[in-house]
Amino acid sequence: MDDLNSFDPIRRRMLQNGAKLAAAAAMGTALPAHLAYAAGAPEKTEIKIGFIPLTDCAPVVVAAVKGFDKKYGIKIVPSKEASWAAVRDKLINGENDASHVLYGLIYGVQMGIGGPKREMAITMGLNRNGQAITLSNALQAKGVKDGEGLGKLIAREKGEYTFAQTFPTGTHAMWLYYWLAANGVHPFKDVKTTTIPPPQMVANMRVGNMDGYCVGEPWNARAIVDRIGFTAITTQEIWTDHPEKVLGMTADFIAKYPNTARAMTAAVLDAARWCDAEANRAELAEIVADKSYVNTDVSVIAGRLKGEYDNGIGKKWKDAHYMRFFDDGAVNYPWLSDGMWFLTQHRRWGLLKEEPDYLAVAQKINRLDVYRDACTMLGISAPKEVTRSSKLLDGKTWDGKDAAAYAASFALKA
Repeated sequence: MDDLNSFDPIRRRMLQNGAKLAAAAAMGTALPAHLAYAAGAPEKTEIKIGFIPLTDCAPVVVAAVKGFDKKYGIKIVPSKEASWAAVRDKLINGENDASHVLYGLIYGVQMGIGGPKREMAITMGLNRNGQAITLSNALQAKGVKDGEGLGKLIAREKGEYTFAQTFPTGTHAMWLYYWLAANGVHPFKDVKTTTIPPPQMVANMRVGNMDGYCVGEPWNARAIVDRIGFTAITTQEIWTDHPEKVLGMTADFIAKYPNTARAMTAAVLDAARWCDAEANRAELAEIVADKSYVNTDVSVIAGRLKGEYDNGIGKKWKDAHYMRFFDDGAVNYPWLSDGMWFLTQHRRWGLLKEEPDYLAVAQKINRLDVYRDACTMLGISAPKEVTRSSKLLDGKTWDGKDAAAYAASFALKA
């Protein structure tokens, strides 16, 4: 497990100056030179961070737009990417320093699936909840309103339907497969699956290329506005307070620029705190909707960003588990068990051919040390535990204690 006492000299100085660093951050000012040294001055001051046009790119975008980066001695340059494959490639080849990225993508690259094998790192979570599964109006016309109805239809008409996710090892693929399986549908035997970049989901459903998809917002809300589909389930109904996007980079980046990685994580964490404040949500929707980022109508983003849901077929509700970016740091802590969960699903669906050392992989990727350093710079606390327990929609509990048994426990698997 993470060794809380294995501090390097720079980290020790930073901890000793934590109160002063937090005060400087709270004042919204750049760190004085002597404090920057105490924190470990960033080795690289201009950081290029990739993102996909999704509502949950917000912490990265806000860190740059609202100047949180300057408080920590760096400049963040957001880089808009066309697909998760492009995000992966630019991380691996060094064109981008870090990225707003799918949790499972980072784990896939680490394991040599879903891309070339490379040592990867996650320093924080960017958000939890706030994704959804959209089904087409054509399915609704056949009487499908939820997973149970879809399961019954597919039992009669196997192989006739296509569902899209955004990346083979990513979060959306795992939510989609988990939901289908929970409703008796094997995602590789009973239906066809395909990969579509998030911003292209709505257009592809409009022309009939798929019958359903799992993606982040605002592309589920957009389908309802455009009258081409409805929300069958939110991902928070699959796993309440689930991990979603992360701040990811190569392990080499942290090794080469450790102080920069700390500063970048602190800046994005500070921005995530701003994003999470209810008073800032209207402005946040305006920022993220801009053509430089998500490029859609503010109204399409604003509702679900505030937890105001309409499934498009008559149900409206205030969701208690809408997209969160901070929640006193609970959103951002890179729990080892969260990373391990994605490995269990990769194993379940045959993406991993052999049983991995779940804990060892998570300890490599999830850089609790960097995250805790960033917390110190902000003057906030981080949990001492490294795993958490959650119950998913099928009633199964995941706590990270016996990952191999958990992965093998599902009735539907590869």
